[in-house]
Amino acid sequence: MVQRGVDSSGAILETQTVTKEFGGLTAVDAVSLRVQRGSIHGLIGPNGAGKTTFFNLLTKFHKPTSGTITYDGCDITNLESEDIAQLGLVRSFQISAVFPKFTAFENVRIGLLRRHGGTFNFWRSEQTLRPLEKEAHSLLAAVGLNDFKDVPAAELPYGRKRALEIATTLALSPNMILLDEPTSGMTAEDVENIISLIREVSRGRTILMVEHNLSVVSQLCDQITVLVRGRVLAEGNYAAISNDPAVIEAYLGDEHV
Repeated sequence: MVQRGVDSSGAILETQTVTKEFGGLTAVDAVSLRVQRGSIHGLIGPNGAGKTTFFNLLTKFHKPTSGTITYDGCDITNLESEDIAQLGLVRSFQISAVFPKFTAFENVRIGLLRRHGGTFNFWRSEQTLRPLEKEAHSLLAAVGLNDFKDVPAAELPYGRKRALEIATTLALSPNMILLDEPTSGMTAEDVENIISLIREVSRGRTILMVEHNLSVVSQLCDQITVLVRGRVLAEGNYAAISNDPAVIEAYLGDEHV
């Protein structure tokens, strides 16, 4: 992988011994993570490793049992999910979170309305929507959806639907994006398109991504954290973690490359 120009000014996101317990089960166990500003950071591990729960803690769908979460110098441990988005930390979901009956253009416009403080009564006033149209077209162009702008989201090919999801995420003007399995279920061609798209949207932003496809991780990620049974097993670049005996035993196995 060609190393990107990562900003060396410090961490944008940091967790200190974050733990989440559900009854007698510890799903995330004292995870300390530091994500460098301007980097693409991968979070990998076998099923049940706690990756999605950890994402839910970062975006406040769950509250940690203990530990602290700091984003861009602000303690966000006890903030609500809408407050996190307002700070510029936005999550793109594993299952495409778009309005299926609305066109690609309309979906992006909804995201822009949310950023600008509009409400979901957007259909009542074309005058309210008109100032957002140029920006919506620009975002669709950025993710390669110009030719699909009038297609309902439900009718888009799977890879294009994921691109639309990223466009609606970008509409919120995030400084940092959390991507949950961005290439899950895709064809090889779609995977290559999404890799190119993630590279493009990462310019000037930080990305933390959960991803099972190790080829994608090796091509995109500057730093990788391996979770196993809710704990950090290893950290480093792809070369380091793919040659770590503990990682090979616990996760990579025959996929060791």
